[in-house]
Amino acid sequence: MSDTRKITVATCSLAGCFGCHMSFLDIDERIVALVDKVSFGRTPLTDIHTLHACDIGLVEGGLCNDENVHVVRHFRQQCKILVAVGACAINGGVPAMRNRYGLAECLEESYLYGVGVADPQIPSDPELPLLLNQVHPIQDAVKVDYFLTGCPPPAEAFLELLTAVLENRAPQMSYALRHFD
Repeated sequence: MSDTRKITVATCSLAGCFGCHMSFLDIDERIVALVDKVSFGRTPLTDIHTLHACDIGLVEGGLCNDENVHVVRHFRQQCKILVAVGACAINGGVPAMRNRYGLAECLEESYLYGVGVADPQIPSDPELPLLLNQVHPIQDAVKVDYFLTGCPPPAEAFLELLTAVLENRAPQMSYALRHFD
């Protein structure tokens, strides 16, 4: 990539906790130098909601409903490089703990029998996205180019990925950038 051209980065959060976005922000003041080389498109960090073609799409969270599947497929179409960020995007993470149970059983436990349920009823508003029977990693729906492991990945992993793309090389993820302990 040319030194004068900025790469464009977009992000989204699906079924997860937003911790990967918070870890990205842990690059702290290094973001100032990054802004000279990177422009941010759709991301909750900029409050831009429309996704346009971009160089890198960072996706955190797994797929728990039909809207998540639609969003990740749209991201794949618009992003040259798609990155699964964190355990939820890579293997379903904590949201996938519900996969041990049937969807009906999860809904009943949450909305009918849960502690403090004042008006027991399972939501059925047509505005709500249709839940999938199980939570899936994003690679079940789209091709993923890179995986940033961890829960969440460390800020340095984000920096290495972006630097590698800027330098037109493969990311070098040392053990410290990809371990889970």
